[in-house]
Formats: sequence, C-alpha cells, structure tokens
Amino acid sequence: MSILPNLLRSLLLTSIFSFLAPVLLIGTILASLALLGYVPGLEVFGKAGLEQVAQFLKVFGSTSALRGLVTIGIACSVVGALFDAYTFYRYQNLRD
Repeated sequence: MSILPNLLRSLLLTSIFSFLAPVLLIGTILASLALLGYVPGLEVFGKAGLEQVAQFLKVFGSTSALRGLVTIGIACSVVGALFDAYTFYRYQNLRD
C-alpha cells in the first residue's frame, strides 16, 4: 500500500488548518475590538486597537490589511506543512 495518499491528505489538512488558525485569531481580535467600539466609554480603545491591528497587517501586506492577513496565513500554512512533512518522515523512519 502506498503512503503517498496518506501524506498528501495529511499535508492538505495541515495546510488548511494552519492557514485558518491565524486568520481566525486575527479576525476574532478585530471583531472584539470592533464590538468594544460600541461600549460607551470604551470607543476610543476600540478605534485605537483597530487602527493598531490594521497598521500591523499593513506592514505584511504592502499597505493592504487584507493582503497582510493572507500573507500571515500563507506563511503559517507553509510552516505547518513543513512540520507535518518532517513528522511524517520521522514516523516512517522510526517505524522501519
């Protein structure tokens, strides 16, 4: 039985989840800060926080926050896939 389908399936799932994890984390932070902007007395903190997160994302996205978010997600996806490939390789060597 070939191990290639197992490896590809594992790499695909790891890449998808590794991409979604930082995107959802940053999305949750943005949503929390946006909701904080509706709380009386905390509007300033919400707006300042949104601006800081947007500036952070613009650093990675060449002045585009969305592009920065995708760049961070792709970088995490590549790292996750590399880690999964390494663990798959080590598992195969230890099993033999």
